[in-house]
Amino acid sequence: MTERLEALPLRHVLTLPTMGAAVRTARETTEQVLVEWGIGLNHPGVGPALLILSELVTNSVRHAAVLSPNVTVLYAAGPDTFAFGVHDRHPYRPALHAPAVGATGGLATVVELTLALGGTAVVRDDADGLGKSIWITVPLR
Repeated sequence: MTERLEALPLRHVLTLPTMGAAVRTARETTEQVLVEWGIGLNHPGVGPALLILSELVTNSVRHAAVLSPNVTVLYAAGPDTFAFGVHDRHPYRPALHAPAVGATGGLATVVELTLALGGTAVVRDDADGLGKSIWITVPLR
């Protein structure tokens, strides 16, 4: 994954206080970044990617705010790929796997939508083990 991200030339970083308003701001910023990068908001992968992003930032706000005063969204893109990571400083590392039958919301939605787009979802620990990033990669073919 690291080699693939390094091959994506477009980059942007957004850091926000870990509070409810972060979800809307992250979504609006993502839309602006995509437009600036020439990725149309009507692309079939954009709507699901925005929902995935919203779910991940919401999870950081709900579950990590006590230990993580900020949530950071890192963006990267290239000609046929859009990737983003949502980072917080809470040490809990959620499992990302195919959703169970009947599971809805939260990480089940994240994994289901990512797989439906032909993308990948990976959890990366911080070097000190006190935080993590959940990286989503979506093909733009």
